[in-house]
This record gives sequence, structure tokens and C-alpha cells, in this order.
Amino acid sequence: MTDLLTAFDSSVARFREILAEEKTIVVRDAAIQRFEFCVELAWKCTQKFLRDQNLVCRSPKECLKSAFAFGLIQDDPVWIEMLEDRNLTSHTYQEATANKVFERFPQYLVKLEELNKALARSCV
Repeated sequence: MTDLLTAFDSSVARFREILAEEKTIVVRDAAIQRFEFCVELAWKCTQKFLRDQNLVCRSPKECLKSAFAFGLIQDDPVWIEMLEDRNLTSHTYQEATANKVFERFPQYLVKLEELNKALARSCV
């Protein structure tokens, strides 16, 4: 779990760094890539943590539901929106979609940082 959690922590830090940059097309595209890494690592860390608690989840949405029930994260529709945006960014190449998703990144960063802290506290 330590390696996975370290990778998640690093991905969140890199996402935070890119969001601090002035928005350009290159920064937006880099932020989207970093966002995708964060979401993938978030659900994989959650899945591993829950498995260590003898709870099995096999998909990102299933892991979110279990994480809510376990008290690891708050029940917030932003998590579902984040997963939906993750799917959009990996399958859509429209400028308008990329810009809309980019505008939601600050609220996603807050949720990812909260999960990162919760996992770090729980895995000590």
C-alpha cells in the first residue's frame, strides 16, 4: 500500500502544481493528464485500502460507495462528477469539453487532497 499511496500523493502534488500555473492550452492539457492520473490512483488506493479492511470493490463507483460507507470520504456528488469527467477527458477531444472540465479542477483537487490525507492517516 505504501508505494501506491506514495504515487497518489505525488500525483496530487503534481496536479496542485499545474493548477497554480497560468492557464494556457498546454497547461490545460497537462492538467487534464495529471487529473486522469490522480483519479486512477485515487480509486486504486481506495480499492487497496478497502481490500485490507476485507471490503471488496471492483469498479471506481463501487469503491466510492464503499469509501462513503466506511467513512473514508464524504458522500458528495462531486466524486461522481469527477469520475464522469475522467471518462470524458479520456474519450473526448473537444476544446469546449476540455475547458469545462478544467474549470472544475479546483474543487476536484480539494476532494483528492482530502482523500489523500484520509488514506495517509488510516494507513499509519
